[in-house]
Amino acid sequence: MLESQVEVRQKEVEELQSQAQVLSLEGKDTDEVDGQRRIVEKKFQQLLDPLRKRKGNLMASREIHHQKKNRFAQLWVEERMPLAISTDHGNNLQTVQLLIKKNQTLQKEIQGHQPRCDDIFERSQQVLKNDDNSFSGEGIRQRLADLRRLWAQILEETGKRHGRLEEAHKAQQYYFDAAEAEAWMSEQELYMMSEEKAKDEQSSVAMLKKHQILEQAVEDYAETVHQLSQTSRGLTAAAHPESERIGMRQSQVDKLYAGLKDLSEERRGKLDERFRLFQLNREVDDLEQWIAEREVVAGSHELGQDYEHVTMLQERFREFARDTGNIGQERVDTVNQLADELINSGHTDAATIAEWKDGLNEAWADLLELIDTRTQILAASFELHKFYHDAKEILNRILDKHKKLPEELGRDQNTVETLQRMHTAFEHDIQALGTQVRTLQEDAVRLQSAYAGDKADDIQKREGEVLEAWRTLLEACDGRRVRLLDTGDKFRFFSMVRDLMLWMEDVIRLIEAQEKPRVDKASIICASQLNLS
Repeated sequence: MLESQVEVRQKEVEELQSQAQVLSLEGKDTDEVDGQRRIVEKKFQQLLDPLRKRKGNLMASREIHHQKKNRFAQLWVEERMPLAISTDHGNNLQTVQLLIKKNQTLQKEIQGHQPRCDDIFERSQQVLKNDDNSFSGEGIRQRLADLRRLWAQILEETGKRHGRLEEAHKAQQYYFDAAEAEAWMSEQELYMMSEEKAKDEQSSVAMLKKHQILEQAVEDYAETVHQLSQTSRGLTAAAHPESERIGMRQSQVDKLYAGLKDLSEERRGKLDERFRLFQLNREVDDLEQWIAEREVVAGSHELGQDYEHVTMLQERFREFARDTGNIGQERVDTVNQLADELINSGHTDAATIAEWKDGLNEAWADLLELIDTRTQILAASFELHKFYHDAKEILNRILDKHKKLPEELGRDQNTVETLQRMHTAFEHDIQALGTQVRTLQEDAVRLQSAYAGDKADDIQKREGEVLEAWRTLLEACDGRRVRLLDTGDKFRFFSMVRDLMLWMEDVIRLIEAQEKPRVDKASIICASQLNLS
């Protein structure tokens, strides 16, 4: 500013000389003009020396100030250079993230300091341009070069550190994710390796459902492991400095996951084994309870009060035996098949299952034997009561037939012959009774060989009653047949006597007749007499 004013005034002083020459040519007082001009020039020259001196002082001050600014900038860069060239890249994700933030902060500081450095570079260039002192200019030039070198270095180093930290971040992020995956899988392994066993079917179902959820979680976790594998392959393909270590870590993760799946399948097998064991146990218990309930019926000692009662019992038990055989055999076969499957699959409780199976089959065999025994007992009771029933029925029929045997012998020959035909039909009709009586006798013989004591006596008594009634009926039939024959003979005799009396009356009438009998008529009468005799 001041130098510009001086330059303007210098031009004015120079113009004064030109004006003085013009005035001298015009004939003005040149001495006075030259005196005034010289006074002005002298004063102006006296002013230039202090100005030059002040300029030198200002230039020196500016150089000192510029050197300080350069030194400050250099110190600022040198102070931050250790951060830029640091080889500390962190040993975990949190540390790396912190270092990245610090490096980003440093880069922002450098960006914020860039205008100041640019100003220093620009002013240094201006100083070098205006300063004719070669010695001081060389110093400024050297310091400027040093500052430029440091500035370029810190820019480069922060950029390189950013790249290294990014690589470290990728690696630590992978290690962090891998560690989380390993921790999760290790936690699942602890569950999979648990020796806890269900105490009943309900808890077994609950544990199986819980395992199914975890098993699905393990299955879904395959995506996480796959992503880790992709990250590992990507870092290896990008020639990451820790590619080898990352590859080894991924192998561990893959191996751990494969082992976890194996443990999951093994645990599932054990839980399923346990569940099927309780399921079999429930089936066995239910079936044994069912068999026990059937044994109560099959073990009944009720034999029936009479033929109708025992018939009803036998029919009901026959239906019971059929249903029990069909349903029970199917259920026993199903349980046996389930037990065999568990045993053949190598179930850890195969010995217990075999005991359950043997016990069930033994109970089933006992029930079938009990049913067979009950069937035989009812059959025997049925035969006995049927014998009593048949004996009573046959006896009643015999007595009924005996009652129906008429005492009437006929009033004449025709009625006798009719009664004889009726008696013949009656005798033919009771032949069926005879067959029944003989069958009853055979049954009595067979039953007497099967029973002893009072029952044998009772059987013999019932048989005797029937045989006695049958014998009486037969005797009555024989007697009536004889009486009918005698009555028939009697009426035939009466008929012959009547015919003879009529003939004799006819003969007497002929004898007493006046007219001589004809020869032909006499011959007929004689022939009739011969036939009667």
